[in-house]
Amino acid sequence: MLALLCIVSAGPSLASDPFVALKMSRLPVGSTAAPFELTTLEGKVVKSSEFAGKVVLVNFWATWCGPCKEEMPSLARLQKQLDPAQFTLLTITTDLQRQGIAHFLTQLGISLPVLFDEDQDVSRSFMVRGLPTTIVIAKDGALAGRAVGPRTWDSPEAVAMIRQVMESGK
Repeated sequence: MLALLCIVSAGPSLASDPFVALKMSRLPVGSTAAPFELTTLEGKVVKSSEFAGKVVLVNFWATWCGPCKEEMPSLARLQKQLDPAQFTLLTITTDLQRQGIAHFLTQLGISLPVLFDEDQDVSRSFMVRGLPTTIVIAKDGALAGRAVGPRTWDSPEAVAMIRQVMESGK
């Protein structure tokens, strides 16, 4: 009896796709980030337009969210690995406990930009339903990917995904 083996190629290997490796959803072509303006832990107003031309990773979290706390150190390590001229990392919280957040970051020994979404308008515009939720925004403002739940953001797969978005421009 003769057995035939048929190999079908569907393009690049799924294993080589960092979005798949991270279990991140790609967002529909044409989806763009809504502009926002939020205040930092230090009281400075930050506008999303300041990050035009950069890849932006936006992480929605809360101090009461255990998985959020677990992934924070990996976000800080990711931030240190990438060129700030091409990449910005933002964390957004609806928590109002500024002193508690400052203490939390000090305890972890990390420094991350924390923005306050007091009215939850930005969380709603990004359709945040669970925490942590992370959105990757391409240089042109297009929404590139979404992850719900914690990730190891300084993993080789995460760095590869960010670099892919940087290189593709989308």
